[in-house]
Amino acid sequence: MLHFSLRIGALLLAGAAAGMFGAREAAAAAQRQILVVGDSLSAEYGLQRGTGWVALLTKRLTQSKPGYAVVNASISGDTTAGGLSRLPPLLASHPAVVVIALGGNDGLRGLPLADTRRNLDAMATKASAAGAKVVLVGIRMPPNYGRQYNEDLGRMYSEVAAARKAVLVPFMLQGVADRADADDWFQADHIHPAAKAHPLILDNIWPRLEPLLTP
Repeated sequence: MLHFSLRIGALLLAGAAAGMFGAREAAAAAQRQILVVGDSLSAEYGLQRGTGWVALLTKRLTQSKPGYAVVNASISGDTTAGGLSRLPPLLASHPAVVVIALGGNDGLRGLPLADTRRNLDAMATKASAAGAKVVLVGIRMPPNYGRQYNEDLGRMYSEVAAARKAVLVPFMLQGVADRADADDWFQADHIHPAAKAHPLILDNIWPRLEPLLTP
């Protein structure tokens, strides 16, 4: 009788443990995913972990949108071609929102703007086809690239967003790169924003992203 009671108790404990594990799995599956595909500006290059805008987004979601989780698939040095090649397996997890924050390295490497446009368009198309809403984050080049180049760059992001019905963040570094004391807001390389700039970057992206996050 004692052995029988112990066996029943063990089975009940095992069942409870399995139920708890199943609940955790269900809770994780219930979270909607925000996929960020970017370059060093989104990959915390030169920063202490947890201080970049993507990490700050995770903290904000925990407070205001607890049903969402962030997957940061950003890689320092990545181009739009690299992002496009990496995107299909990333979409296999069926993210609710895909944030595309690429293009800066294309410009720094002097790659043709037409190629950048084609890659961003293809990424937005693939993400939409996978059922995700798309946020396209624009970037500008340093002033030495010339006014015309940056106007063409801004127009490209705008046209791709309009064609693919993506939400556009016109300039990722608004309020950072265009301020009078901009040098104080960048790391020593004058390319990557300092940690104190990343809350401003998130504030540029959040107003466009937040309306896409349904309860």
